[in-house]
Amino acid sequence: MSKNEFVCDCNVIHQEVVDSTLKQMPSQDLFLKLAEFYKILGDTTRAKILFALDKNEMCVCDIANVLSMSKSSISHQLSTLRRMGIVRCRKEGKEVYYTLDDDHVKGLFELGIEHIEHKS
Repeated sequence: MSKNEFVCDCNVIHQEVVDSTLKQMPSQDLFLKLAEFYKILGDTTRAKILFALDKNEMCVCDIANVLSMSKSSISHQLSTLRRMGIVRCRKEGKEVYYTLDDDHVKGLFELGIEHIEHKS
């Protein structure tokens, strides 16, 4: 494949396409938040935590055992995930249980895995 295969050499700007796209373009703030969201998901440890929470609601101790990590490390990652609205928690007595925040997060995570498995 040569370097020039994807060069647009037309002189015509499709103004209606440009205008339509610009009209639909979200704010810069939305793009910053979207990039941050995917950056948070882009960490291997956090991805493993999300996998575990996609399967079951779990406490920090259980997640730490599944991932063979310290409770402190897991708590730190869960704090980041909570701050970004990716996981939520509930208290039951002294225990705190974590789960994926909503079906959007669950769907994005599962779709990502499905896409990677499809391409493998």
